[in-house]
Amino acid sequence: MKKFFLFLDTIIGTINRTIAAVGITAGIVLAFANVVGRYVFDYSITWASELTMYFFLWSMFFAVAYTFKMDGHITIDLLVEFVDKRVAKAMMLISRIVTFVYLSVVAYYGYQYILLVIDMGETSVDLEIPMWIPYLVIPIALALAAYRVAEHFFVLLRTPADKIEFTNETSDLMKEAKIDKVLDEVHFKTGGML
Repeated sequence: MKKFFLFLDTIIGTINRTIAAVGITAGIVLAFANVVGRYVFDYSITWASELTMYFFLWSMFFAVAYTFKMDGHITIDLLVEFVDKRVAKAMMLISRIVTFVYLSVVAYYGYQYILLVIDMGETSVDLEIPMWIPYLVIPIALALAAYRVAEHFFVLLRTPADKIEFTNETSDLMKEAKIDKVLDEVHFKTGGML
């Protein structure tokens, strides 16, 4: 079972990263080509801005889903840092549950909206493609994000409260920048005046 989830983790991670990277790259290249065409050759690609928007949209949604894997979304840890670790773990579990429910509900209603768009036969203005194709990003990306939140929930659930490490971005950046060494050097050079 563990091999299956490792395989699934690899597949989902690859999908998220690939679509995010390809989408942003294709969007930039297409926007650049359209600008060059417009100002250098006096020719504009009529459908370029619409497709660029779709590339950026897909890239953003899948990057958001990948950020859930890295547990890199902004959190407010102030309260969690000052309570008992068991209470903090419970608060974090509740936070994961609320996030999972929210992502799942939005993914579900995104899917329902796609069914409505298919029934209406809506097409895009410039590309003349069915609009359910660009809208498909909502249920897919948010379902993948919900999967990642559930994954973090179960890891957190299995982790004993005393083993949970609470970090914040500031302390992580300070460790990465080796700020303690810099402060020690400043203290030494100024004779402790700073």
